[in-house]
Amino acid sequence: MFDALGLDSKTEAVYRLFLEEPELRLDEIVTRVGRSEEEVRCALDRLADLCLLDQADIHAAGEQLFRAADPDVSLPYLLSRREAELAKQQRGLEEAKAAVTTLTARRTARLPRGYDVVKRLEGRNEMRVRLAELAELVRFEYLSLSPGGAQAPDAIADSKPLDQRALARGVRIRSIYQDSFRNAPETVRYVNWLGGLGGEARTLPSLAIPMVIFDREVALVPLDPRDGRAGALELRSVGAVTVARLLFEEYWARAHPVGPAPLHDSDGLSPQEKELLRLLSKGHTDESIARRLGVSLRTVRRMNADLTGRLAARSRFQAGAEAARRGWV
Repeated sequence: MFDALGLDSKTEAVYRLFLEEPELRLDEIVTRVGRSEEEVRCALDRLADLCLLDQADIHAAGEQLFRAADPDVSLPYLLSRREAELAKQQRGLEEAKAAVTTLTARRTARLPRGYDVVKRLEGRNEMRVRLAELAELVRFEYLSLSPGGAQAPDAIADSKPLDQRALARGVRIRSIYQDSFRNAPETVRYVNWLGGLGGEARTLPSLAIPMVIFDREVALVPLDPRDGRAGALELRSVGAVTVARLLFEEYWARAHPVGPAPLHDSDGLSPQEKELLRLLSKGHTDESIARRLGVSLRTVRRMNADLTGRLAARSRFQAGAEAARRGWV
């Protein structure tokens, strides 16, 4: 019933259970909906993303409790937001369609036969081959978003000669990594090596998807952000590439230059800690936060324990309340 709002059947079942029961423990949810704990945790993460799940409390016995946000407020808000998204997508589709028509008319004579505005690249190998081809052809600008921590050693080995030749041609290379890349020595060495040749790099606490953009003409985005082996889409429409570049520039403006770890703010919080508090306030589980920050579950729990201690709190709920009182969230 709520597919149009972004709820699959499993997530809707959990949400309807919340509407019947004011507060539930994780084990109670698993039993009532007849799903695995992993499926229930995924449903909780999705409900938190959609602002349908209130921040979890800590029961007196130390067990985490979950409850639904007020449906009289959250559901109409979600519906209006979805309507606005669909209207925006429709406008964007119309603009992209017009841009594609114009571009095709102007460039038909110069494009090879069989050219596609959107091309599907199947699997990691085909994606890497195409990425190398585009890196050899780039003329003036190469932008990339690299979520997660460590970059694969073979990917670094493939990138180095391509980066070196591009910089020698005068190409400007700008890359945004997650803060967690500092935990991967080989990736740190690569980023420092690239910076020594003139490449620019910045970091953010979290990034949504990997993406590369060449010369404001071509963008590669993953087929499935959760599975890097699935392949990618090669986008060449003016509208799609423009949107991709605007997203990159928005991230770039908020990111911190690579160097020592980002400075702490006046409250003594690093950007990664502030992002963790923001995700906690939205009801995300530790597993979800670890994925978004590109760090291990153990690191998230260590950061949680450290923040709870700094706030002189005895539970996560008390820590959240104290963080809100201090204006940290």
